[in-house]
Amino acid sequence: MASKPARVAVLLAAYEGLAWIEAQLASVLAQTGVAVDVYISVDPSSDGTDAWCANFASTHSNVTLLPPCGRFGGAARNFFRLVRDVDVSAYDYVAFCDQDDLWYPNKLERAVAALQGGQAHGYSSNVVAFWQDGRRALVQKAQPQVEWDHLFEAAGPGCTYVLRNDLATTFKSLIVNRWDGVQHIDLHDWFCYAFARSRGYVWFIDPLPGLDYRQHERNQVGVNSGFASAVMRWRKIADGWWFSQAQRTARLLEMDNPFMPLEGRRAWLKLARHARVCRRRTRDQAVLWVVCVVNAMSGRR
Repeated sequence: MASKPARVAVLLAAYEGLAWIEAQLASVLAQTGVAVDVYISVDPSSDGTDAWCANFASTHSNVTLLPPCGRFGGAARNFFRLVRDVDVSAYDYVAFCDQDDLWYPNKLERAVAALQGGQAHGYSSNVVAFWQDGRRALVQKAQPQVEWDHLFEAAGPGCTYVLRNDLATTFKSLIVNRWDGVQHIDLHDWFCYAFARSRGYVWFIDPLPGLDYRQHERNQVGVNSGFASAVMRWRKIADGWWFSQAQRTARLLEMDNPFMPLEGRRAWLKLARHARVCRRRTRDQAVLWVVCVVNAMSGRR
């Protein structure tokens, strides 16, 4: 007797996404080898996304639109709402979904196979970025994990994340219990990965891409491609935003780590010395080292 396909709850956060969400949902509902239910939370939009999703959900029994609950002001808070409000107890896996990508038909089947076949509790993958002008580029996120990378970066784009039920359930409990605190977290994927690794869950980053990652002017994060993007990301590191998010994450998760708080010259130099165990990619390790040394020399707190 054939086993039943794994049940996957797909959590989709939407905002001003009318131009793309129909194609995205078509790719999600076309997933092979799994049984999918989609839950949509819409940040109030001016382009008709809310009404379109309501109509779509009314004609698809496996799509649910969550009731409106005010403005989120960012994808992270929208995803935290989904994690808090969707009952995932009956599902084998939980997947995060953006509104504007295109999933490959076997994206979830491949993730489920990786989670079923090994010791991993969380899954993410490389993606293929694509632009309106036809450009395409593989985005590499599957560098070997290091001891403290989860304190300083995500495990790849959140739209690739798939969580085993046990990880999803404990993450949900954290979100419910620390609801006020997570409102100050700007990147849900980074925070989810930090939670998983800090609690001893095993994470697998797949080198094969599972989706086409749409790039456009409304991307909240997007691909670090080109000079302008590099400058923007450098500023976020240099102005303290990136380090403040790391410190908030460490406090919220009560992480026992050797680097926080980042106060005083000695703390910055210690982090610089350990850059190789704090970022996966060699280039990012070098950037972290430079910023930490500059902060140490300038006396930044």
